[in-house]
Amino acid sequence: MASEDIAKLAETLAKTQVAGGQLSFKGKSLKLNTAEDAKDVIKEIEDFDGLEALRLEGNTVGVEAARVIAKALEKKPELKRCHWSDMFTGRLRSEIPPALISLGEGLITAGAQLVELDLSDNAFGPDGVRGFEALLKSSACFTLHELKLNNCGMGIGGGKILAAALTDCHRKSSAQGKPLALKVFVAGRNRLENDGATALAEAFGIIGTLEEIHMPQNGINHPGVTALAQAFAINPLLRVINLNDNTFTEKGAVAMAKTLKTLRQVEAINFGDCLVRSKGAIAIADAVRGGLPKLKELNLSFCEIKRDAALSVAEAVADKADLEKLDLNGNTLGEEGCEQLQEVLDSFNMARVLASLSDDEGEDDEDEDDEDEEEEEEGEEEEEEEEEEEEEEEPQQRGQGEESPTLSRKILDPNSGTDTSDPEKVVSAFLKVSSVFKDEAPVRTAVQDAVDALMKKAFSSSSFNPNAFLTRLLIHMGLLKSEDKIKAIANLYGPLMALNHMVQQDYFPKALAPLLLAFMTKPNGALESCSFARHNLLQTLYKV
Repeated sequence: MASEDIAKLAETLAKTQVAGGQLSFKGKSLKLNTAEDAKDVIKEIEDFDGLEALRLEGNTVGVEAARVIAKALEKKPELKRCHWSDMFTGRLRSEIPPALISLGEGLITAGAQLVELDLSDNAFGPDGVRGFEALLKSSACFTLHELKLNNCGMGIGGGKILAAALTDCHRKSSAQGKPLALKVFVAGRNRLENDGATALAEAFGIIGTLEEIHMPQNGINHPGVTALAQAFAINPLLRVINLNDNTFTEKGAVAMAKTLKTLRQVEAINFGDCLVRSKGAIAIADAVRGGLPKLKELNLSFCEIKRDAALSVAEAVADKADLEKLDLNGNTLGEEGCEQLQEVLDSFNMARVLASLSDDEGEDDEDEDDEDEEEEEEGEEEEEEEEEEEEEEEPQQRGQGEESPTLSRKILDPNSGTDTSDPEKVVSAFLKVSSVFKDEAPVRTAVQDAVDALMKKAFSSSSFNPNAFLTRLLIHMGLLKSEDKIKAIANLYGPLMALNHMVQQDYFPKALAPLLLAFMTKPNGALESCSFARHNLLQTLYKV
């Protein structure tokens, strides 16, 4: 480390915040690779008497630096709060698990009794969960009250590992007469899907002490929502439920409404962008009407709720004296429906709680909509049944390493007859294929094979324009502006994972890599919501 870098680091550390037992290096942008890099950080830790909270957010910690920091933590038994979000920026995924293992071992050796562990915004994936699995199962976490793992790319596998670790922690702590009493659980943007959510629901049901659960944007639909609802019913102290941007449909909404009737402490419900639809909204309205005496906030925005159902929700909050906000924006009320909604709330002096309706979608045809909803839900049920049948058949139909022909055929369909001389049509096919990407091996392999079949044919065609393809793809992904009115795709996870595979193949023109890298490094909300996939692609592009 150069002398000027050491001087700069010393100056930064001189500004370190120290207050109330807390030592903070938050946002210092320290690059701690080696033991030498971490020398001054370690000294600060060692010299701090009564260390109760350590903030390492906004820095980047390598394997060797983590090992020596962990050694310093071995003598800090008073440590209770680890604010360790966003501390592996630019690290390879392979570096994160051993770094987490070292830090966990330091806490265990110290005999620490944690009450808060925050590892959010670290794109460590399922392997990263293995990195702190031992810590979660140890006595250091028997006292844990808050666990925050937002935006970590855990996936279904990571969710299952986490659920098993929490269950084990509860079992061991119960054996010592002090069961784990987790209060706050945060795991948004992790692609947990149904299987991950169901595994965690089982753990929640065993724990039973949760007060806040935040699991937005996880690709959970009604089977997972139903499992969570059943678990919530066994957590009577729940105050905050945030499942924003998952997919309830009527089945999930009805299951959740049934649970809400039994809960008495709930203050905030966020089911925005959850497709509860009208029948689901009516079920939730019934639950609100019959209970939830402490309700302060109810968010049912962007849920395809029609006028009459929205009015039922408004009528249901008439006796909620503590209500501060009712959000029904982005539904299909129409101008007249919006006015009626305001009139209903005004009739019991609660117009002030209604959030803006500026994004109302306008009133739809009731009969047509009912038919559409029924057809969609029937389609969803058929898809789920097919998936279950495929899952049951897979072990019998294929040997080790072989992929399901049915699955491959389904995913390959979008390529059939694609005009590979037209970049726009190739982009459309690529996005259709990549949209079904999942982390499970059979699906992942089938998607990658389909991408290879499509793109190898396109790039080998003399009439195909690679630059035009990449430009159109970036526009459809919302990463490049266009004069055309093109709606960007909602979820970039699948396309990013498919791109990560594609850029590693021989058929991919390496001259496109710098342009793709430039757009991947630009600030973008859609990319940030898929930090795990973006991180993987960036690491690959740096090597191409």
